[in-house]
Amino acid sequence: MTYNFDEIIERRHTNSIKWTAYPEDVLPMWVADMDFAVPEPIRDALHQAIERGEFGYAFATRKTKQIVAERMQRLYGWSVDPDWVMETTGVVSGFNIAARAYCRPSDGALIQTPAYPMFYSIYKNMGLTQQTAPLSFANEGGVLHPQLDLDAFARSFHSNHARTRMFLLCHPYNPTGQVFSREELLRMAETCLQNDAMIISDEIHCELLLDDAKHIPTAALSPEIADRTVTLISPSKTFNIAGLFSAFAIIPNAEAREKFKEASEKMTGHPSSLGLIAAETAFSGACDDWLNELRLYLARNRNFVMEYLAENFPQAKYTHPAATYLHWIDFGEYVRMGQIVDSPFKFFLENAKVAVNDGKPFGAGYENFIRLNFGAPRALVEQGLSQMKRALMPARY
Repeated sequence: MTYNFDEIIERRHTNSIKWTAYPEDVLPMWVADMDFAVPEPIRDALHQAIERGEFGYAFATRKTKQIVAERMQRLYGWSVDPDWVMETTGVVSGFNIAARAYCRPSDGALIQTPAYPMFYSIYKNMGLTQQTAPLSFANEGGVLHPQLDLDAFARSFHSNHARTRMFLLCHPYNPTGQVFSREELLRMAETCLQNDAMIISDEIHCELLLDDAKHIPTAALSPEIADRTVTLISPSKTFNIAGLFSAFAIIPNAEAREKFKEASEKMTGHPSSLGLIAAETAFSGACDDWLNELRLYLARNRNFVMEYLAENFPQAKYTHPAATYLHWIDFGEYVRMGQIVDSPFKFFLENAKVAVNDGKPFGAGYENFIRLNFGAPRALVEQGLSQMKRALMPARY
Protein backbone atom coordinates (compact mmCIF):
# COMPACT_ATOMS: atom_id res chain seq x y z
CA MET A 1 0.00 0.00 0.00
CA THR A 2 1.22 3.52 -0.76
CA TYR A 3 0.84 6.24 1.86
CA ASN A 4 0.78 9.95 1.10
CA PHE A 5 3.40 11.49 3.35
CA ASP A 6 3.43 14.54 1.06
CA GLU A 7 -0.05 15.54 2.23
CA ILE A 8 0.03 18.83 4.16
CA ILE A 9 -2.35 18.76 7.13
CA GLU A 10 -3.61 22.11 8.42
CA ARG A 11 -2.72 22.24 12.12
CA ARG A 12 -2.51 25.97 12.86
CA HIS A 13 -6.04 26.19 14.22
CA THR A 14 -5.84 23.17 16.50
CA ASN A 15 -4.42 22.83 20.01
CA SER A 16 -1.08 21.66 18.57
CA ILE A 17 1.81 23.01 20.65
CA LYS A 18 4.08 22.73 17.64
CA TRP A 19 1.89 24.99 15.50
CA THR A 20 0.56 27.42 18.12
CA ALA A 21 3.62 28.22 20.23
CA TYR A 22 4.77 30.83 17.70
CA PRO A 23 2.95 33.42 15.57
CA GLU A 24 1.10 32.21 12.46
CA ASP A 25 3.79 33.52 10.10
CA VAL A 26 6.41 31.21 11.68
CA LEU A 27 7.01 27.73 10.22
CA PRO A 28 7.59 25.25 13.08
CA MET A 29 10.47 22.79 12.67
CA TRP A 30 11.17 22.25 16.34
CA VAL A 31 9.46 19.89 18.84
CA ALA A 32 9.63 16.13 18.11
CA ASP A 33 6.16 15.90 16.59
CA MET A 34 5.73 14.79 12.97
CA ASP A 35 3.35 16.48 10.52
CA PHE A 36 1.92 13.24 9.15
CA ALA A 37 -1.49 11.67 9.61
CA VAL A 38 -1.67 8.87 12.17
CA PRO A 39 -1.87 5.37 10.61
CA GLU A 40 -5.39 4.32 9.67
CA PRO A 41 -5.57 1.23 11.95
CA ILE A 42 -4.97 3.48 14.98
CA ARG A 43 -7.61 5.94 13.81
CA ASP A 44 -10.07 3.09 13.23
CA ALA A 45 -9.49 1.71 16.73
CA LEU A 46 -10.03 5.16 18.24
CA HIS A 47 -13.19 5.70 16.19
CA GLN A 48 -14.56 2.41 17.51
CA ALA A 49 -13.78 3.46 21.08
CA ILE A 50 -15.49 6.81 20.54
CA GLU A 51 -18.56 5.06 19.12
CA ARG A 52 -18.76 2.99 22.32
CA GLY A 53 -18.79 6.28 24.22
CA GLU A 54 -16.89 5.02 27.28
CA PHE A 55 -13.83 6.85 28.57
CA GLY A 56 -13.32 5.70 32.16
CA TYR A 57 -10.05 5.08 33.97
CA ALA A 58 -7.92 2.47 32.23
CA PHE A 59 -4.80 0.48 33.00
CA ALA A 60 -2.67 -1.88 30.97
CA THR A 61 -4.28 -5.32 30.92
CA ARG A 62 -2.57 -8.68 30.49
CA LYS A 63 -3.42 -8.36 26.80
CA THR A 64 -1.66 -4.98 26.58
CA LYS A 65 1.45 -6.30 28.28
CA GLN A 66 1.48 -9.38 26.05
CA ILE A 67 1.34 -7.17 22.94
CA VAL A 68 4.34 -5.16 24.21
CA ALA A 69 6.30 -8.33 25.02
CA GLU A 70 5.54 -9.89 21.64
CA ARG A 71 6.72 -6.75 19.82
CA MET A 72 10.04 -6.81 21.66
CA GLN A 73 10.49 -10.44 20.66
CA ARG A 74 9.47 -9.85 17.04
CA LEU A 75 11.61 -6.76 16.47
CA TYR A 76 14.71 -7.52 18.55
CA GLY A 77 14.59 -11.16 19.60
CA TRP A 78 14.29 -9.96 23.20
CA SER A 79 12.28 -12.33 25.40
CA VAL A 80 10.18 -10.18 27.71
CA ASP A 81 7.88 -11.60 30.37
CA PRO A 82 4.58 -9.65 30.25
CA ASP A 83 4.82 -9.33 34.04
CA TRP A 84 7.85 -7.07 33.51
CA VAL A 85 5.74 -4.47 31.68
CA MET A 86 4.30 -1.45 33.50
CA GLU A 87 2.36 1.44 32.00
CA THR A 88 3.27 5.12 32.44
CA THR A 89 1.87 8.34 31.02
CA GLY A 90 5.05 8.91 29.03
CA VAL A 91 8.78 8.31 28.85
CA VAL A 92 9.52 11.63 30.61
CA SER A 93 7.23 10.54 33.43
CA GLY A 94 9.02 7.20 33.39
CA PHE A 95 12.50 8.52 34.01
CA ASN A 96 11.24 10.93 36.69
CA ILE A 97 9.52 7.98 38.41
CA ALA A 98 12.79 6.01 38.16
CA ALA A 99 14.73 8.86 39.75
CA ARG A 100 12.30 8.89 42.66
CA ALA A 101 12.39 5.10 42.94
CA TYR A 102 16.15 4.54 42.90
CA CYS A 103 17.73 7.77 44.12
CA ARG A 104 17.74 9.88 47.26
CA PRO A 105 18.11 13.68 47.29
CA SER A 106 21.70 14.74 46.50
CA ASP A 107 22.51 11.40 44.85
CA GLY A 108 24.15 11.66 41.45
CA ALA A 109 22.40 11.00 38.14
CA LEU A 110 24.55 10.76 35.02
CA ILE A 111 23.53 11.95 31.55
CA GLN A 112 25.42 12.36 28.32
CA THR A 113 25.53 15.71 26.54
CA PRO A 114 24.20 17.22 24.37
CA ALA A 115 21.11 15.97 26.19
CA TYR A 116 17.41 16.05 25.47
CA PRO A 117 16.42 19.07 27.62
CA MET A 118 13.84 17.16 29.66
CA PHE A 119 16.66 14.98 31.01
CA TYR A 120 17.68 17.95 33.12
CA SER A 121 14.27 17.91 34.82
CA ILE A 122 15.31 15.05 37.10
CA TYR A 123 17.80 17.32 38.89
CA LYS A 124 15.24 20.02 39.58
CA ASN A 125 12.35 17.68 40.32
CA MET A 126 14.21 15.23 42.54
CA GLY A 127 17.01 17.33 44.03
CA LEU A 128 19.73 15.20 42.45
CA THR A 129 23.32 16.11 41.66
CA GLN A 130 24.05 16.71 38.00
CA GLN A 131 26.75 14.55 36.44
CA THR A 132 27.59 14.67 32.73
CA ALA A 133 29.60 12.63 30.27
CA PRO A 134 29.93 14.76 27.12
CA LEU A 135 30.06 13.23 23.67
CA SER A 136 32.66 14.55 21.26
CA PHE A 137 32.26 15.04 17.53
CA ALA A 138 34.58 14.12 14.67
CA ASN A 139 34.18 16.41 11.66
CA GLU A 140 34.52 14.75 8.26
CA GLY A 141 33.81 17.18 5.46
CA GLY A 142 31.22 19.05 7.47
CA VAL A 143 29.48 15.91 8.73
CA LEU A 144 29.58 15.49 12.50
CA HIS A 145 30.10 11.97 13.82
CA PRO A 146 29.31 11.62 17.55
CA GLN A 147 32.10 9.88 19.46
CA LEU A 148 31.71 8.01 22.73
CA ASP A 149 34.78 8.37 24.97
CA LEU A 150 34.40 5.34 27.24
CA ASP A 151 37.27 6.36 29.52
CA ALA A 152 35.72 9.80 30.06
CA PHE A 153 32.36 8.10 30.60
CA ALA A 154 33.86 5.97 33.38
CA ARG A 155 35.48 9.01 35.00
CA SER A 156 32.11 10.79 35.14
CA PHE A 157 30.76 8.38 37.74
CA HIS A 158 30.63 9.73 41.31
CA SER A 159 31.63 13.20 40.11
CA ASN A 160 30.61 16.46 41.78
CA HIS A 161 30.95 14.82 45.21
CA ALA A 162 27.94 12.54 44.74
CA ARG A 163 27.53 8.81 44.33
CA THR A 164 26.04 7.94 40.94
CA ARG A 165 22.85 5.98 41.47
CA MET A 166 21.42 6.21 37.97
CA PHE A 167 22.59 6.55 34.38
CA LEU A 168 19.95 8.01 32.07
CA LEU A 169 20.73 6.67 28.61
CA CYS A 170 19.12 7.96 25.40
CA HIS A 171 19.21 5.16 22.81
CA PRO A 172 18.82 6.00 19.90
CA TYR A 173 20.28 9.35 20.78
CA ASN A 174 18.38 12.62 20.77
CA PRO A 175 19.49 15.09 19.35
CA THR A 176 22.21 13.47 17.21
CA GLY A 177 20.30 10.47 15.79
CA GLN A 178 23.15 8.22 16.87
CA VAL A 179 22.60 4.46 17.27
CA PHE A 180 24.99 2.86 19.76
CA SER A 181 26.78 -0.34 18.79
CA ARG A 182 26.62 -3.53 20.85
CA GLU A 183 30.19 -2.93 22.03
CA GLU A 184 29.43 0.64 23.13
CA LEU A 185 26.31 -0.47 24.98
CA LEU A 186 28.16 -3.32 26.67
CA ARG A 187 30.99 -1.07 27.83
CA MET A 188 28.61 1.55 29.21
CA ALA A 189 26.44 -1.06 30.90
CA GLU A 190 29.40 -2.85 32.43
CA THR A 191 30.64 0.44 33.85
CA CYS A 192 27.23 0.99 35.42
CA LEU A 193 27.29 -2.48 36.96
CA GLN A 194 30.78 -1.90 38.34
CA ASN A 195 29.53 1.30 39.99
CA ASP A 196 26.24 -0.17 41.25
CA ALA A 197 24.19 2.28 39.18
CA MET A 198 20.78 1.64 37.65
CA ILE A 199 20.46 2.07 33.88
CA ILE A 200 17.37 3.94 32.76
CA SER A 201 17.29 3.42 29.00
CA ASP A 202 15.06 5.82 27.08
CA GLU A 203 14.39 3.91 23.86
CA ILE A 204 11.46 5.98 22.60
CA HIS A 205 13.01 6.38 19.12
CA CYS A 206 13.95 2.69 18.76
CA GLU A 207 11.61 2.05 15.82
CA LEU A 208 12.54 5.19 13.87
CA LEU A 209 15.56 3.53 12.27
CA LEU A 210 16.87 4.81 8.94
CA ASP A 211 18.64 2.85 6.19
CA ASP A 212 20.06 -0.36 7.65
CA ALA A 213 20.43 0.80 11.27
CA LYS A 214 19.71 -1.85 13.91
CA HIS A 215 18.48 -1.31 17.45
CA ILE A 216 19.69 -3.42 20.38
CA PRO A 217 17.70 -3.01 23.61
CA THR A 218 20.12 -2.34 26.44
CA ALA A 219 18.45 -4.91 28.68
CA ALA A 220 18.81 -7.58 25.99
CA LEU A 221 22.61 -7.57 26.30
CA SER A 222 22.76 -10.01 29.23
CA PRO A 223 20.70 -11.17 32.23
CA GLU A 224 23.05 -9.26 34.56
CA ILE A 225 22.51 -6.01 32.65
CA ALA A 226 18.76 -6.62 32.41
CA ASP A 227 18.68 -6.99 36.20
CA ARG A 228 19.88 -3.36 36.56
CA THR A 229 17.94 -1.82 33.66
CA VAL A 230 14.62 -0.06 33.25
CA THR A 231 13.68 0.20 29.55
CA LEU A 232 11.27 2.99 28.61
CA ILE A 233 9.38 2.67 25.32
CA SER A 234 6.36 4.26 23.70
CA PRO A 235 4.66 4.27 20.31
CA SER A 236 4.28 8.05 20.60
CA LYS A 237 7.18 9.21 18.39
CA THR A 238 7.06 6.37 15.89
CA PHE A 239 3.33 6.53 15.20
CA ASN A 240 2.85 10.25 15.91
CA ILE A 241 0.52 9.86 18.89
CA ALA A 242 2.44 11.76 21.58
CA GLY A 243 -0.68 13.65 22.64
CA LEU A 244 -2.40 10.42 23.70
CA PHE A 245 0.04 9.86 26.59
CA SER A 246 0.84 6.18 26.79
CA ALA A 247 4.22 4.54 27.44
CA PHE A 248 5.69 1.48 29.09
CA ALA A 249 8.50 0.59 31.48
CA ILE A 250 10.00 -2.89 31.08
CA ILE A 251 11.65 -3.94 34.36
CA PRO A 252 12.91 -7.55 34.66
CA ASN A 253 14.06 -7.26 38.30
CA ALA A 254 11.14 -7.84 40.68
CA GLU A 255 12.51 -5.61 43.46
CA ALA A 256 13.25 -2.78 41.03
CA ARG A 257 9.79 -3.22 39.54
CA GLU A 258 8.14 -2.92 42.94
CA LYS A 259 10.10 0.26 43.75
CA PHE A 260 9.07 1.74 40.42
CA LYS A 261 5.43 0.81 41.12
CA GLU A 262 5.50 2.45 44.56
CA ALA A 263 7.08 5.64 43.21
CA SER A 264 4.59 5.75 40.35
CA GLU A 265 1.62 5.44 42.69
CA LYS A 266 2.89 8.37 44.77
CA MET A 267 3.07 10.52 41.63
CA THR A 268 -0.56 9.57 40.79
CA GLY A 269 -0.20 9.56 37.02
CA HIS A 270 -2.57 7.46 34.91
CA PRO A 271 -2.32 6.71 31.19
CA SER A 272 -5.06 7.81 28.84
CA SER A 273 -7.67 5.15 28.02
CA LEU A 274 -7.52 6.15 24.35
CA GLY A 275 -3.72 6.16 24.55
CA LEU A 276 -3.69 2.53 25.64
CA ILE A 277 -6.00 1.58 22.77
CA ALA A 278 -3.72 3.40 20.32
CA ALA A 279 -0.62 1.76 21.83
CA GLU A 280 -2.09 -1.73 21.54
CA THR A 281 -2.94 -1.12 17.89
CA ALA A 282 0.45 0.43 17.09
CA PHE A 283 2.41 -2.40 18.68
CA SER A 284 0.16 -5.14 17.27
CA GLY A 285 1.86 -4.94 13.87
CA ALA A 286 -1.20 -3.52 12.10
CA CYS A 287 0.71 -0.34 11.22
CA ASP A 288 4.03 -1.86 10.19
CA ASP A 289 3.55 -1.31 6.45
CA TRP A 290 2.93 2.37 7.17
CA LEU A 291 6.05 2.46 9.37
CA ASN A 292 8.24 0.87 6.70
CA GLU A 293 7.22 3.53 4.19
CA LEU A 294 7.62 6.27 6.79
CA ARG A 295 11.24 5.24 7.38
CA LEU A 296 11.98 5.44 3.67
CA TYR A 297 10.38 8.87 3.47
CA LEU A 298 12.32 10.12 6.50
CA ALA A 299 15.59 8.80 5.08
CA ARG A 300 14.95 10.69 1.85
CA ASN A 301 14.14 13.85 3.83
CA ARG A 302 17.34 13.44 5.84
CA ASN A 303 19.38 13.08 2.66
CA PHE A 304 17.69 16.14 1.18
CA VAL A 305 18.50 18.23 4.27
CA MET A 306 22.15 17.15 4.21
CA GLU A 307 22.49 17.92 0.51
CA TYR A 308 20.80 21.30 0.96
CA LEU A 309 23.05 22.20 3.88
CA ALA A 310 26.19 21.18 1.99
CA GLU A 311 25.23 23.29 -1.02
CA ASN A 312 23.75 26.34 0.65
CA PHE A 313 25.30 26.50 4.14
CA PRO A 314 28.91 25.45 3.45
CA GLN A 315 30.16 26.60 6.86
CA ALA A 316 27.55 24.62 8.79
CA LYS A 317 28.33 21.24 10.33
CA TYR A 318 25.64 18.62 10.83
CA THR A 319 25.01 15.04 11.86
CA HIS A 320 24.01 12.11 9.66
CA PRO A 321 21.15 10.64 11.75
CA ALA A 322 20.87 6.86 11.73
CA ALA A 323 17.57 7.14 13.58
CA THR A 324 14.91 9.74 14.52
CA TYR A 325 13.75 12.64 12.34
CA LEU A 326 16.02 15.19 13.99
CA HIS A 327 19.10 16.96 12.63
CA TRP A 328 21.73 18.47 14.94
CA ILE A 329 23.35 21.42 13.18
CA ASP A 330 26.26 23.67 14.18
CA PHE A 331 26.05 27.25 12.85
CA GLY A 332 28.97 28.41 15.02
CA GLU A 333 31.13 29.47 12.09
CA TYR A 334 28.44 31.86 10.87
CA VAL A 335 28.28 33.35 14.37
CA ARG A 336 32.05 33.80 14.43
CA MET A 337 31.97 35.44 10.98
CA GLY A 338 29.29 37.84 12.16
CA GLN A 339 26.67 36.64 9.67
CA ILE A 340 24.51 35.42 12.55
CA VAL A 341 24.08 37.83 15.43
CA ASP A 342 22.91 36.43 18.76
CA SER A 343 21.98 32.74 18.71
CA PRO A 344 21.14 30.81 15.51
CA PHE A 345 17.81 29.92 17.11
CA LYS A 346 16.87 33.58 17.59
CA PHE A 347 18.33 34.61 14.22
CA PHE A 348 16.27 32.13 12.22
CA LEU A 349 13.14 32.79 14.25
CA GLU A 350 13.30 36.53 13.71
CA ASN A 351 14.77 36.68 10.19
CA ALA A 352 13.60 33.47 8.53
CA LYS A 353 10.35 33.00 10.43
CA VAL A 354 11.39 29.41 11.13
CA ALA A 355 11.21 27.94 14.63
CA VAL A 356 13.85 25.32 15.42
CA ASN A 357 15.07 24.03 18.78
CA ASP A 358 17.68 26.20 20.45
CA GLY A 359 20.88 24.27 21.18
CA LYS A 360 21.51 26.02 24.51
CA PRO A 361 19.06 23.92 26.61
CA PHE A 362 20.83 20.76 25.39
CA GLY A 363 23.95 21.64 27.39
CA ALA A 364 26.88 24.00 27.84
CA GLY A 365 28.81 24.65 24.65
CA TYR A 366 25.88 24.08 22.28
CA GLU A 367 24.64 27.66 22.11
CA ASN A 368 25.40 27.85 18.38
CA PHE A 369 23.62 24.60 17.51
CA ILE A 370 20.04 24.02 16.47
CA ARG A 371 17.90 20.90 16.33
CA LEU A 372 15.81 20.73 13.17
CA ASN A 373 12.79 18.44 12.74
CA PHE A 374 12.53 16.97 9.22
CA GLY A 375 9.54 14.76 10.07
CA ALA A 376 7.22 16.65 7.75
CA PRO A 377 6.05 16.67 4.12
CA ARG A 378 8.96 17.50 1.82
CA ALA A 379 7.33 20.78 0.74
CA LEU A 380 7.42 22.07 4.33
CA VAL A 381 11.04 20.96 4.80
CA GLU A 382 12.02 22.72 1.56
CA GLN A 383 10.11 25.84 2.59
CA GLY A 384 11.85 26.04 5.95
CA LEU A 385 15.33 25.57 4.55
CA SER A 386 14.65 28.09 1.77
CA GLN A 387 13.53 30.71 4.30
CA MET A 388 16.65 30.05 6.39
CA LYS A 389 18.83 30.41 3.29
CA ARG A 390 17.26 33.74 2.32
CA ALA A 391 17.70 35.05 5.87
CA LEU A 392 21.38 34.14 5.97
CA MET A 393 22.25 35.33 2.44
CA PRO A 394 19.75 38.12 1.66
CA ALA A 395 22.09 39.82 -0.86
CA ARG A 396 21.52 36.92 -3.30
CA TYR A 397 17.77 37.54 -3.45
